[in-house]
Amino acid sequence: MTAPEPPSAPGPTPAAAPSPAAAAATASGRAEPGAPYTDPTLGIPVTTSWRGEPRNRLVAIGDSLTQGFQSCAAFQTELSYPAIIAHELGWAEHFRHPSFDGCGGLPLNLEMLLRDIEDHCGPAIDWWDTPSALFRARRFMDKVEDYWERGAGCAPVSNTAINHNLAVFGWDLRDALDKSADVCRKMIGTPSDDLVLQVVGNPGERAALRTLPTRPPAAGALTQVTAAAELGEQTGGSRHGEATEDGEREADPDHGIETLIVFLGANNALSSVVELKVVWSGEGYDDLRTKARFTVWRPEHFAAELRQLADAVGRIRARHVIWCTVPHVTIAPIARGVRGKAEPGSRYFPYYTRPWITDSAFDPECDPHLTGEQARAVDEAIDQYNDAMAEVVREARRGGRDWYLLDTAGLLDRLACRRYYEDEEARPRWWTPYPLPRELAGLEPVPNSRFLLSDGDRRSDGGLFSLDGVHPTTVAYGILAQELIEVMRRAGVEFRTPYGGQPRTGPVRVNFTRLMRRDTLINRPPANVTSGLHAIGWADEALDVLARALRFGRRGK
Repeated sequence: MTAPEPPSAPGPTPAAAPSPAAAAATASGRAEPGAPYTDPTLGIPVTTSWRGEPRNRLVAIGDSLTQGFQSCAAFQTELSYPAIIAHELGWAEHFRHPSFDGCGGLPLNLEMLLRDIEDHCGPAIDWWDTPSALFRARRFMDKVEDYWERGAGCAPVSNTAINHNLAVFGWDLRDALDKSADVCRKMIGTPSDDLVLQVVGNPGERAALRTLPTRPPAAGALTQVTAAAELGEQTGGSRHGEATEDGEREADPDHGIETLIVFLGANNALSSVVELKVVWSGEGYDDLRTKARFTVWRPEHFAAELRQLADAVGRIRARHVIWCTVPHVTIAPIARGVRGKAEPGSRYFPYYTRPWITDSAFDPECDPHLTGEQARAVDEAIDQYNDAMAEVVREARRGGRDWYLLDTAGLLDRLACRRYYEDEEARPRWWTPYPLPRELAGLEPVPNSRFLLSDGDRRSDGGLFSLDGVHPTTVAYGILAQELIEVMRRAGVEFRTPYGGQPRTGPVRVNFTRLMRRDTLINRPPANVTSGLHAIGWADEALDVLARALRFGRRGK
């Protein structure tokens, strides 16, 4: 049974009586409820004076969105948005990040799975091909599970240098504060070779062992936040006799990090759309094991966690800190609105269910779903998360810290295809469509936020979300990188040519041509992605495959 909505996230109220969310928006300085924060400084100037250059030009704390996760797997982490920014900084050769190359990544690469099925079953999957396709899927999943649980993927990892991308998929605010390599190693335990539920167990903890430092022994106790703090302590000249990473520039004596990006919080609400179940946080929300019961954090619980995180980040010696707001998870196409909008001008559909369930086939009595009111309550909770984050940045800037707020929730709202773009009556006064980079705007069809589909020869719909319906494609990560670059430029960060290290003048634009060449979902999607989607849907309904892969081991196996 679904838990009741909390008092802080109610359903709609009469127009004459603003909801608590609307009151919070007014108090926070928003133009109206849901309006994005357009000024990353929140209108508060900060006087700064820097000396030299920090040894670590870019460090990122976050979850799957920062790690570069897509299509249910961490792989190609060299194309995460922090890595894209590092490339444009001219610092890519110094930017350290973990690798997850084996078997297409961790925990399950849906793109490689569909390509494997295509190789053996052809470009289209008809109903009579389903048993053969599912047999191939089971073989592929068994191979991946064996690799990460018992094969080369589970070999002990010795990380001595601290990565600059410290993100771990599936992690929320509490994980970033408390989980270290030592903690994760204990949580993994002994794997079991399940003959039915062939999904890697504890994938988030396994990913952490490749991301967080494990050697020397004391390093194994470093969390995301304390690992970043260690990088922040690398100030002044050489450390322990080491040469600085750029001998031609004087090192900053006060800051070991130039720009620190903090992008956490999505996993405090994402499970509501992945599991299509709303369970509001209660006692134990701040416990590493107990919190797995909840799919959405009450705003007051999120604010309490955020305050602890902000205090810890405040102790990191970073020149600039950029906080990214939590996107509205109900926009992700993993949960598709059905039965038409609830009312004219509404943002919400009556029900949200899996993307492979059509409007005509949907049955609320037996199909998993959220109601429109539940989706609204989750979004209003996220709005309050983001208001709390804005207040953290506001307080820091008033105290003289060079902190910024990037409203990634507003960015996704402006890209929302079914919520606003295709429904003029639902558009709030502040809404304008996001102007895609010319390279993407010139594609046919133009990428959008629908679920990715192929007509057998090329992409026929979608393009901003990967095959899991939650995480961006490579070009969409490029959009996020571009927005962060704009904030960094405003902070005075110098960008240099990728090869040669010369200062760049004028606007700094992400090389989307480079990203498009690497983005196989944009230029060469699996031919069976439409028919394969229905096969995955059948498997998900029978085996809970997709939901288990996207839970990131919240409950292990």
